[in-house]
Amino acid sequence: MSAPNLITLTDVVGKTHAEFISDTSQIILQNATGSSEILRVNVMYVTNVSMNSATVTIELNRNNINYKLIYNLLVNANSSVVPIAKDSSIYLEEGDSLKIFSNLAGVLHFVISYDVMS
Repeated sequence: MSAPNLITLTDVVGKTHAEFISDTSQIILQNATGSSEILRVNVMYVTNVSMNSATVTIELNRNNINYKLIYNLLVNANSSVVPIAKDSSIYLEEGDSLKIFSNLAGVLHFVISYDVMS
């Protein structure tokens, strides 16, 4: 099935997800093939909760190809960045996923706000 027409949506549900970031690539948001939904990522916060600087990479996986949205973005100790903001939101179509990883495990965490639209 294809993604829904944004003009004729019947359902929009807001969601938030949060967890620590690993040093290996992990899927943090996925739109299943055949879902008849589209996911709009509204905002993402990445926070460094340690005394060490770390980097974060965020990828869009489409058709088994990883496209870098953010690559090795430095997050200083005890600070936060907003790699995806409302004015730069992205859509995950059916079969797409959003992946994230850091150079240091357990140092960064993320909070992501998104809409499930159908």
